[in-house]
Amino acid sequence: QVQLLESGGRAVHAGDSLKLSCAVNGPSLDYYSMGWFRQAPGKERETVANIRWLLGSAYYADFAKGRFTISTDNAENTFYLQMNSLKIEDSAMYYCAARRLDGPWDSWGRGTQVTVSS
Repeated sequence: QVQLLESGGRAVHAGDSLKLSCAVNGPSLDYYSMGWFRQAPGKERETVANIRWLLGSAYYADFAKGRFTISTDNAENTFYLQMNSLKIEDSAMYYCAARRLDGPWDSWGRGTQVTVSS
């Protein structure tokens, strides 16, 4: 398992941009996938995006396509979620997570709060 620490969440206005970071501490990440998830009050946790660390291939939830970008920085062992054109409905606790190969998402950060207001 790896240790993850999110940062960057804050209160913003609709239409603003925000970049979340997730610092990763652990073994070689070559066979890992990294992901961003979110959970709003009263709602189920949902996938936002994920990326294979070595290959760089990414998946986005429909609501994230065209607005959000997931990326990695191998030198810093950090991955990011750039969020543009934020909407009120993007308000949630955002979590980063990791999994090895296609295994379960078994390493999680504590979350960072994103609040979007009008």
